[in-house]
Amino acid sequence: MKKPRLLLADDHRLVAEGLRGLLEPDYQLVGIVENGRELLEAAARLMPDVVVADVSMPLLNGIEAVRQLKKKTPEVVVVFLTMHLDVAYAASAFEAGASGYVLKHSAPSELLNAIDCALKGRTYITPMLAGELLNYQRNRAGGEEESGLARLTGRQREVLQLLGEGLSVKEAAAVLGISARTVEFHKYSIMESLGLKNSAELMRFVVEHGIK
Repeated sequence: MKKPRLLLADDHRLVAEGLRGLLEPDYQLVGIVENGRELLEAAARLMPDVVVADVSMPLLNGIEAVRQLKKKTPEVVVVFLTMHLDVAYAASAFEAGASGYVLKHSAPSELLNAIDCALKGRTYITPMLAGELLNYQRNRAGGEEESGLARLTGRQREVLQLLGEGLSVKEAAAVLGISARTVEFHKYSIMESLGLKNSAELMRFVVEHGIK
Protein backbone atom coordinates (compact mmCIF):
# COMPACT_ATOMS: atom_id res chain seq x y z
CA MET A 1 0.00 0.00 0.00
CA LYS A 2 1.27 3.45 -0.92
CA LYS A 3 2.45 5.49 2.06
CA PRO A 4 0.87 8.94 2.57
CA ARG A 5 3.22 11.81 1.66
CA LEU A 6 4.23 13.86 4.71
CA LEU A 7 5.92 17.25 4.99
CA LEU A 8 7.51 18.21 8.33
CA ALA A 9 7.99 21.83 9.41
CA ASP A 10 10.07 22.56 12.52
CA ASP A 11 12.87 25.08 13.01
CA HIS A 12 14.62 22.79 15.51
CA ARG A 13 16.58 20.51 13.22
CA LEU A 14 17.41 17.99 15.94
CA VAL A 15 13.71 17.61 16.78
CA ALA A 16 12.86 17.19 13.10
CA GLU A 17 15.55 14.56 12.59
CA GLY A 18 14.38 12.74 15.70
CA LEU A 19 10.84 12.62 14.31
CA ARG A 20 12.12 11.12 11.07
CA GLY A 21 12.61 7.73 12.70
CA LEU A 22 9.12 7.84 14.20
CA LEU A 23 7.39 8.78 10.96
CA GLU A 24 9.24 7.00 8.17
CA PRO A 25 7.97 3.46 8.83
CA ASP A 26 4.39 4.63 8.06
CA TYR A 27 4.81 7.74 5.92
CA GLN A 28 6.83 8.92 2.94
CA LEU A 29 8.71 11.91 4.36
CA VAL A 30 8.95 14.18 1.32
CA GLY A 31 10.67 17.11 3.03
CA ILE A 32 11.72 18.95 6.18
CA VAL A 33 11.48 22.75 6.30
CA GLU A 34 12.40 25.24 9.00
CA ASN A 35 10.04 28.22 8.66
CA GLY A 36 6.52 29.06 7.57
CA ARG A 37 7.52 30.51 4.22
CA GLU A 38 9.47 27.39 3.32
CA LEU A 39 6.42 25.37 4.37
CA LEU A 40 4.18 27.16 1.86
CA GLU A 41 6.74 26.83 -0.95
CA ALA A 42 7.46 23.16 -0.24
CA ALA A 43 3.78 22.27 0.08
CA ALA A 44 3.04 23.78 -3.33
CA ARG A 45 5.96 21.91 -4.88
CA LEU A 46 5.77 18.55 -3.10
CA MET A 47 1.99 18.16 -2.74
CA PRO A 48 1.97 16.31 0.61
CA ASP A 49 -1.08 14.50 1.93
CA VAL A 50 -0.31 15.62 5.47
CA VAL A 51 1.72 18.39 7.09
CA VAL A 52 3.14 18.18 10.62
CA ALA A 53 4.08 21.70 11.74
CA ASP A 54 5.36 23.55 14.76
CA VAL A 55 3.48 26.66 15.93
CA SER A 56 6.53 28.87 16.58
CA MET A 57 8.67 29.26 13.47
CA PRO A 58 10.62 32.22 12.07
CA LEU A 59 9.51 34.49 9.19
CA LEU A 60 5.96 33.13 9.29
CA ASN A 61 4.54 31.23 12.26
CA GLY A 62 2.92 27.85 11.76
CA ILE A 63 -0.65 28.98 12.40
CA GLU A 64 -0.52 31.78 9.83
CA ALA A 65 1.27 29.50 7.35
CA VAL A 66 -1.42 26.85 7.74
CA ARG A 67 -4.16 29.44 7.38
CA GLN A 68 -2.68 30.40 3.99
CA LEU A 69 -1.98 26.79 3.03
CA LYS A 70 -5.56 25.67 3.65
CA LYS A 71 -6.92 28.46 1.45
CA LYS A 72 -4.82 27.18 -1.47
CA THR A 73 -5.01 23.44 -0.80
CA PRO A 74 -7.91 22.70 1.55
CA GLU A 75 -7.53 18.96 1.03
CA VAL A 76 -4.14 18.76 2.80
CA VAL A 77 -4.48 17.71 6.45
CA VAL A 78 -2.43 19.41 9.16
CA VAL A 79 -1.33 18.29 12.60
CA PHE A 80 0.44 20.76 14.88
CA LEU A 81 3.28 19.44 17.03
CA THR A 82 4.26 22.07 19.57
CA MET A 83 5.54 22.88 23.04
CA HIS A 84 2.70 25.37 23.63
CA LEU A 85 0.49 24.06 26.42
CA ASP A 86 -1.81 27.02 25.90
CA VAL A 87 -5.44 26.56 24.95
CA ALA A 88 -5.46 29.84 22.98
CA TYR A 89 -2.82 28.45 20.61
CA ALA A 90 -4.82 25.26 20.19
CA ALA A 91 -8.00 27.21 19.43
CA SER A 92 -6.16 29.32 16.85
CA ALA A 93 -4.66 26.20 15.30
CA PHE A 94 -8.06 24.61 14.72
CA GLU A 95 -9.50 27.89 13.46
CA ALA A 96 -6.66 27.98 10.90
CA GLY A 97 -7.77 24.58 9.61
CA ALA A 98 -5.71 22.06 11.56
CA SER A 99 -7.02 18.58 12.28
CA GLY A 100 -4.71 17.79 15.19
CA TYR A 101 -2.80 19.39 18.07
CA VAL A 102 -0.12 17.37 19.86
CA LEU A 103 2.46 18.41 22.46
CA LYS A 104 6.08 17.60 21.66
CA HIS A 105 6.71 15.69 24.87
CA SER A 106 3.77 13.46 23.94
CA ALA A 107 4.90 12.91 20.36
CA PRO A 108 5.97 9.25 20.62
CA SER A 109 2.62 8.17 22.02
CA GLU A 110 0.23 10.59 20.31
CA LEU A 111 1.59 11.87 17.00
CA LEU A 112 0.97 8.78 14.86
CA ASN A 113 -2.54 8.47 16.27
CA ALA A 114 -3.22 12.15 15.56
CA ILE A 115 -2.02 11.85 11.94
CA ASP A 116 -4.10 8.72 11.43
CA CYS A 117 -7.19 10.49 12.78
CA ALA A 118 -6.54 13.51 10.55
CA LEU A 119 -6.19 11.39 7.42
CA LYS A 120 -9.50 9.71 8.26
CA GLY A 121 -11.25 13.07 8.50
CA ARG A 122 -11.36 13.23 12.28
CA THR A 123 -9.95 15.72 14.76
CA TYR A 124 -7.37 14.95 17.43
CA ILE A 125 -6.37 17.11 20.39
CA THR A 126 -3.98 16.08 23.11
CA PRO A 127 -6.02 14.88 26.13
CA MET A 128 -4.19 17.40 28.32
CA LEU A 129 -6.05 20.22 26.56
CA ALA A 130 -9.29 18.64 25.37
CA GLY A 131 -11.52 19.69 28.28
CA GLU A 132 -9.91 23.11 28.57
CA LEU A 133 -10.40 23.77 24.84
CA LEU A 134 -14.08 22.90 25.05
CA ASN A 135 -14.56 25.33 27.95
CA TYR A 136 -12.49 27.98 26.18
CA GLN A 137 -14.60 27.80 23.05
CA ARG A 138 -17.84 27.83 25.05
CA ASN A 139 -16.87 30.85 27.11
CA ARG A 140 -14.88 32.67 24.49
CA ALA A 141 -15.56 36.33 24.77
CA GLY A 142 -11.96 37.35 24.30
CA GLY A 143 -8.89 35.47 23.10
CA GLU A 144 -7.87 37.12 19.85
CA GLU A 145 -10.86 39.42 20.00
CA GLU A 146 -9.71 40.86 23.32
CA SER A 147 -6.16 41.31 22.15
CA GLY A 148 -7.22 42.89 18.85
CA LEU A 149 -5.44 40.24 16.78
CA ALA A 150 -8.68 39.14 15.15
CA ARG A 151 -9.02 42.60 13.59
CA LEU A 152 -5.71 42.28 11.74
CA THR A 153 -5.48 41.02 8.18
CA GLY A 154 -3.23 38.10 7.26
CA ARG A 155 -0.67 40.50 5.76
CA GLN A 156 -0.71 42.62 8.92
CA ARG A 157 -0.03 39.53 11.02
CA GLU A 158 2.94 38.71 8.79
CA VAL A 159 4.33 42.23 9.14
CA LEU A 160 3.80 42.15 12.90
CA GLN A 161 5.71 38.89 13.25
CA LEU A 162 8.65 40.04 11.13
CA LEU A 163 8.98 43.34 12.98
CA GLY A 164 8.66 41.42 16.25
CA GLU A 165 11.59 39.23 15.20
CA GLY A 166 13.71 42.35 14.95
CA LEU A 167 13.70 42.85 11.20
CA SER A 168 13.83 46.42 9.94
CA VAL A 169 11.07 47.77 7.73
CA LYS A 170 13.35 47.36 4.72
CA GLU A 171 14.22 43.76 5.66
CA ALA A 172 10.55 42.88 6.25
CA ALA A 173 9.71 44.36 2.86
CA ALA A 174 12.34 42.15 1.20
CA VAL A 175 10.96 39.01 2.88
CA LEU A 176 7.40 39.84 1.84
CA GLY A 177 8.26 41.07 -1.65
CA ILE A 178 6.61 44.44 -1.12
CA SER A 179 7.89 48.00 -0.77
CA ALA A 180 9.21 49.47 2.47
CA ARG A 181 6.51 52.14 2.18
CA THR A 182 3.84 49.43 2.15
CA VAL A 183 5.35 47.83 5.26
CA GLU A 184 5.31 51.22 6.98
CA PHE A 185 1.66 51.61 6.01
CA HIS A 186 0.84 48.19 7.49
CA LYS A 187 2.84 48.98 10.63
CA TYR A 188 0.92 52.14 11.37
CA SER A 189 -2.39 50.51 10.44
CA ILE A 190 -1.61 47.77 12.97
CA MET A 191 -0.75 50.33 15.65
CA GLU A 192 -3.96 52.22 14.98
CA SER A 193 -6.04 49.03 15.06
CA LEU A 194 -4.44 47.89 18.33
CA GLY A 195 -4.48 51.33 19.94
CA LEU A 196 -0.70 51.52 20.26
CA LYS A 197 1.16 54.83 20.29
CA ASN A 198 4.71 53.93 19.22
CA SER A 199 7.10 51.18 18.14
CA ALA A 200 8.04 50.36 21.75
CA GLU A 201 4.40 49.60 22.59
CA LEU A 202 4.16 47.52 19.41
CA MET A 203 7.15 45.40 20.47
CA ARG A 204 5.68 45.01 23.96
CA PHE A 205 2.44 43.75 22.40
CA VAL A 206 4.39 41.19 20.34
CA VAL A 207 6.15 39.87 23.44
CA GLU A 208 3.04 39.79 25.62
CA HIS A 209 1.03 37.89 23.01
CA GLY A 210 3.74 35.46 21.98
CA ILE A 211 3.60 36.42 18.31
CA LYS A 212 6.31 34.30 16.72
